[in-house]
Amino acid sequence: MSEDPRKNMSSAKAREERLAAKLRENLRRRKAQARAVAGAESDSDRPQPLSNSADEG
Repeated sequence: MSEDPRKNMSSAKAREERLAAKLRENLRRRKAQARAVAGAESDSDRPQPLSNSADEG
């Protein structure tokens, strides 16, 4: 029952650092996914060039 409060604080700090690192990693992954989706959408949103049949013949 006599735990060292310094050990408890250091484990809490280590947990906070671990969680912060996981959050940063998750944010990076989600940003990359959002960029990939936005890139795919912008490719599909571009109008396809129309061929003008009057110019061909």
